[in-house]
Amino acid sequence: MAEQLPPELINSLQTATGFDETAFRDVHGSGSQVVSVRLNPAKVSNPSQIPFLENILAEKIPWNTNGYYLKQRPIFTIDPLFHAGAYYVQEASSMFLEEAIKQSCDMQQNLRVLDLCAAPGGKSTLIQSVISESSLLVSNEVIKNRANILVENITKWGAANVVVTNNDPKDFKKLPAFFDCIIVDAPCSGSGLFRKDPTAITEWSLNNVELCSQRQQRILADIFDCLKPGGVLIYSTCSYSTEEDESIADWLKDNYEVSNIRLQIKKEWGIVETLSDKHQCYGYRFYPDKVKGEGFFIAVFRKETEAVEPWKEKRPNIKNGLPSKSDEQAALRYLDPGKAYDFLKWQKDMLAIPAAVYDAVLFVQQNLYIKKAGINMGSIIRDQLVPDHEWVLSTIANIVFPFIEVDEATALDFLRRKDIYIDTEKHGWSVITYGNTALGLVKILSNRVNNYYPKDWRILNK
Repeated sequence: MAEQLPPELINSLQTATGFDETAFRDVHGSGSQVVSVRLNPAKVSNPSQIPFLENILAEKIPWNTNGYYLKQRPIFTIDPLFHAGAYYVQEASSMFLEEAIKQSCDMQQNLRVLDLCAAPGGKSTLIQSVISESSLLVSNEVIKNRANILVENITKWGAANVVVTNNDPKDFKKLPAFFDCIIVDAPCSGSGLFRKDPTAITEWSLNNVELCSQRQQRILADIFDCLKPGGVLIYSTCSYSTEEDESIADWLKDNYEVSNIRLQIKKEWGIVETLSDKHQCYGYRFYPDKVKGEGFFIAVFRKETEAVEPWKEKRPNIKNGLPSKSDEQAALRYLDPGKAYDFLKWQKDMLAIPAAVYDAVLFVQQNLYIKKAGINMGSIIRDQLVPDHEWVLSTIANIVFPFIEVDEATALDFLRRKDIYIDTEKHGWSVITYGNTALGLVKILSNRVNNYYPKDWRILNK
């Protein structure tokens, strides 16, 4: 592949900090692939709980608490725990986001965080694992079909303090000074993914780099007002081009009152610290010949301006969407009793939302198009829960139904939404588990087992 690299890209990188043309060409021509996963700490505590990964685990990713390299790339879709949200397959370089957040934000505070360009969900699930349960993550994707994938991955992760929105960046102007931290993993020309996705080479051009740079500026301009004074803006791309990286840092300094935040990195990580030409802003480059990961750039800024009309910490009036008090009391039986919740009604379903973020969720709901909020429990009928798949995968569920642990073959048949046989005298709702982790719901009748795994999520391969 090294000889297929666009000559215009190679020429443009000659002055980029840390660029080594020979090593860069060699690593792209090697055919090597880096595979990595990140565990869901709310569902598993260590990789030994995932038998599928046991024989292919390599070392930990040094800049991420829950990240691990794998020796090879398996077929993840045949591991039931992958579908249960026990881990996420994510590129290792992008997991550095954890360090960027922890080094720039006060993690002792309850934060409101926006992941603006979130699909398919890798960075959002990482952010959710880093922030507190009393913090709120708004995970946004502008493209509708990609927003559906985002909903699926957030649902499998199981967290209640996440809202998924499907909005254009300019729509966030309705939330002035609302967020403590905004992550913009901006759409880019994609040169950092050449080794992972060789087809991206054919789509790359200097013209596309320029178009992406202009688009990145528009996106940042659209969302800047919804960042609090003193709030943190984390900007990243999977591009090597300075026009999309360091030049964007200079553009931010030219147009907004921001200070640049220098991060602490270890020499052995192989990350290259850079300085932008005009304002000497610190940024961080990941070259695949220097780190075990793909191409990536990240820079962090703090907003220094004052807010004009910040969001008021006041509950909006709700005319519709509130469940009855009796339904609320019934719903509490099916939730972790150690935590506080408020509820919204969506059609017939009950949405459970952590009380600490409820007012903020209502404010988001009134101003943006929401695809998912909190945990959809299902509906309460005569004080009994008719459960939703989202509830059983959540980390806040108090599951009162029987658990049925199944073997791998049965688990995969369940995930393919096939008929499964269960030798039991139990009847009614039950939860299918594999590795003591919930996969989904069945209803056991006298002559059959009804499989309630979501049709759109089923495994299609044999």
